[in-house]
Parts: sequence; C-alpha cells; structure tokens
Amino acid sequence: MKLHELKPAPGSKRKRKRVGRGTSSGHGKTSGRGHKGQKARSGGGVRPGFEGGQNPLVRRVPKRGFSNAPFKKEYAIVNVESLNRFPDGAVVTPEDLLQARIIRDLKDGVKILGDGELTVRLTVRAHKFSKSAVEKIERLGGKAEVI
Repeated sequence: MKLHELKPAPGSKRKRKRVGRGTSSGHGKTSGRGHKGQKARSGGGVRPGFEGGQNPLVRRVPKRGFSNAPFKKEYAIVNVESLNRFPDGAVVTPEDLLQARIIRDLKDGVKILGDGELTVRLTVRAHKFSKSAVEKIERLGGKAEVI
C-alpha cells in the first residue's frame, strides 16, 4: 500500500446536505420544513417545555424539597490507610496532609474515615472522624483529636 492508495473507510465520509438548492436535490422548495407554520419560518419553533400556551408541566407540578446549599459543609476525606506514610508517634494536622499531598484542598475541614489498616501510632488532629477511624487509631495507642 502506498500513500496515494489510501482511502477513507467506506461509509465514513458523507456529503453535506445542501437544502433549498432545487427540486431535483430532494431537499428543494420547502427545504424539508413542510408547508407554512411556525416551524417553517426562520427562527421559528418553541422553547423547550412550551405546551402551546397550556400551563406547562413544570408549573402544574408543585414544588418539593429544599436546598441546603448555602449551609452545606464539604469535607476533604482521608482514609486511615493513607496515614501510614507518617513516622511512628507523629502528630498529623490538616496542614501536614496538604503538604504530603494526601489532600489537595482543605475545603470546610478534614474528615478521617476508617477504610484500610493503620500500622503506625499517630496523634491525628482533624475536624471530624468516623467511629471506625477513631477505633483504628486508638487501637494502636494513638489519639484522635477533634479541632
């Protein structure tokens, strides 16, 4: 095979549909828009959810629930397993976690979860702890301190 023999895969190249270019093109006269009416006009059509003036579904169905967004707290999550890289007897703070690149951003605080196994004795200072994380930290003689 040579460069001049290369061809695109069959069916991968399609000619652009040129509408309104004469009746013999198959898309002449009304250009596939049918006859008259709002959808045949330039810029015509209705916005999503419009039901011809009838009260739309979005307005017929009652509102439900609420948004707690302004008061939502988002914690940077750290599993117990990733604390194994600190030396035995170290005090681990959120700043240490940032420096060790275990977390990228402090957000509203740090929460320590109990996934994995801990092999070093540590004093961990964080904003929140899961019960299993506290249990695993204290089992080795470490401390879980809430900031």
